Amino acid sequence: MNSTAVAAPTVNARRNRGRRVAVIGSGSWGTTFAKVLTDAGCDVTIWARRPELANEIQVAKRNSQYLPGINLPKRLSATSDLGTALRGAELVFLAVPSQTLRQNLLDLEPFLDRRSVLVSLVKGVEKSTTMRMSEVIADTLDLPPERIAAVSGPNIALEIAKEQPTGAVASCADLAVAQEIATAASAPYFRTYVNTDVVGTELGGVLKNLIALAIGIVDGVGYGENTKAAIITRGLAEMTEFAVASGADAATLSGLAGLGDLIATCQSPLSRNNTAGRLIGQGYSQEETKEQMQQVAEGITSVPPVLELARERGIVMPIVEQVQMVLSGTMAPANLGPHLATEDDVPRPEQRFDAAQPGRWRRFVNRMKGSPA
Repeated sequence: MNSTAVAAPTVNARRNRGRRVAVIGSGSWGTTFAKVLTDAGCDVTIWARRPELANEIQVAKRNSQYLPGINLPKRLSATSDLGTALRGAELVFLAVPSQTLRQNLLDLEPFLDRRSVLVSLVKGVEKSTTMRMSEVIADTLDLPPERIAAVSGPNIALEIAKEQPTGAVASCADLAVAQEIATAASAPYFRTYVNTDVVGTELGGVLKNLIALAIGIVDGVGYGENTKAAIITRGLAEMTEFAVASGADAATLSGLAGLGDLIATCQSPLSRNNTAGRLIGQGYSQEETKEQMQQVAEGITSVPPVLELARERGIVMPIVEQVQMVLSGTMAPANLGPHLATEDDVPRPEQRFDAAQPGRWRRFVNRMKGSPA
């Protein structure tokens, strides 16, 4: 995995002058990311499905439904017309629900510039196909790898909208493209790094939602910090084993797109998946939870396809299996903690990787220390 920081924000602002980008989706994350891009110096147009929301962003520079109390940049433009949003956009950031991405891609295809790079901000898996979002983009629009990318990391939208510092990773098979995206998305309070491990970057964002659901469930039940720490730690092991079996670099899962995102999503009351899990742990049904939140918790829709992929790859994911049992009503929320990660009573190794894996970890640790491999 190649990983490096991008240039200072003041330099980025000069580099981004005149750079046209579009953000498709005006929920909390789409609007926040549009703010980041604007503050990084880009010329940004955000697309909102509802004309009244586009008008509020365009005129009042507010998104009162998803980001109450946040003033948006004066330079940020908004529209409900896809053609207007995409006109001249060299980077198109996608911030729509995972289960509607394919249809949104079909809708925007007639207006897409043939050189545009599509960047997924979506942390989910398509339920009907088990595809990651970059795979959905490739399958729907038949784009080459160098025109498909993803951005992921510890990104609680409201905190970033308040300009609380954080970081993220821009990932593309073409490192130069990842660097262009990172330059466009590095504001004074938002630092973007790069890698070429699209699989690991996307899967980190998908899998941490499932562990955050588990954390929310046991929090709703009333379990304490020991239980939650054990779930986070064992959850990271499940995430890493699944990702590596899918072709990812293990080091990605210990970075911003993996561990960083996992910590933020599991501990923040602003996390949609944590909140959904907590409500379910308190006895609310999935339908009642959805009504309470009025937002999509991607983790709930991602559990079945992730488990389907895990079975295909011979991966055992006890925590995610138990989350599914709670969601389906075959396990009481209070039982998720006691059954933490045990398939049976036989003591198991804490980490399970193939023979080549320790060497990869050793090289990663050596890189962090600055020593030769």
